[in-house]
Amino acid sequence: MSSFDFFLHLAGVALLALALCSAILLALLKTGLASRLATDVPNDRSLHTRPVPRIGGWGIVPAVCVLIGALASGLWMTALLAALLALLSQIDDRRGLPARVRFAGHVAAVAALIVVYPAQVPWWFLGGLGFALVWLVNLYNFMDGANGLAGGMALFGFGGYAVAATISIHADPSLAMACAIVAGAASGFLLFNFNPARLFLGDVGSIPLGFLAGALGYWGWLRGVWPLWFPAMVFLPFIADASVTLLKRLARGEKFWQAHREHYYQRIIRSGISHSETAGIWYLGMASGVVIGCCALTLGLALQLTVVALWCLVLVCAGLLVDRRWRLYVAHSENRSKA
Repeated sequence: MSSFDFFLHLAGVALLALALCSAILLALLKTGLASRLATDVPNDRSLHTRPVPRIGGWGIVPAVCVLIGALASGLWMTALLAALLALLSQIDDRRGLPARVRFAGHVAAVAALIVVYPAQVPWWFLGGLGFALVWLVNLYNFMDGANGLAGGMALFGFGGYAVAATISIHADPSLAMACAIVAGAASGFLLFNFNPARLFLGDVGSIPLGFLAGALGYWGWLRGVWPLWFPAMVFLPFIADASVTLLKRLARGEKFWQAHREHYYQRIIRSGISHSETAGIWYLGMASGVVIGCCALTLGLALQLTVVALWCLVLVCAGLLVDRRWRLYVAHSENRSKA
């Protein structure tokens, strides 16, 4: 099969995942089950003003697990672990699990992945990698707060994985298939999540997607499909937002686990840019990272690292611009209130 034919095959598989996910979610909305399963009630963190069902994972996870099991069976364990994390998250939504229990589940899933598919690297390196994967598991939950944002991240991120797994010197058709499935399922969710959002991911969707972003990225590195920097670069705009925001709150001595609206995407929206425009900005950032990352795969290691460093610098500059806009917005709001 030629590369073009395989890309068409991937597109067909993605459309199948889109159809399956969207059909499940539409049925949940039409029957009223969506609101009964889990609803996001606005709080201090929210950018919306009315309750919105957070059951996107109920469409994404079944579509991903069924299709990966049928079409990319070599990656069945990643799908199984994602499903178990979705189950844990649903129990938490219904009954409220202690944070230590949830965290233990995330650690156990990452540990199982690394133990079953070990890398021939020093133990301390593997431990650091495991920590990064656990962080990525929780990343999506932090970013599931604006219309079209988390779904678009999954579409571009896993779509980028699928392209890279196809064009790589060490191409992995099974990995490309799995990534296309996740991207397609995310597109099915995005139909209901784009402005105005009728659904959010919820933990049942965000936790498994975060795990899959790390697990499939780890698998690609393990199989030599891409270097370790590639998965990080693909999802870097969102990784940077969540990580920098957390570090800032820690530096100020704030309780980082409490609800807040200090993420960069939240500040962009609160400063007057619409949900749709904000999503467009993030889509541009994600798409740029994917294209640059895929092109850099053909370069030597030194040039690859130079490209990654330059992309990090671009994102730092973007973050500084958002910080500046936010300071001006706050100052303007304070002046108006005094007047």
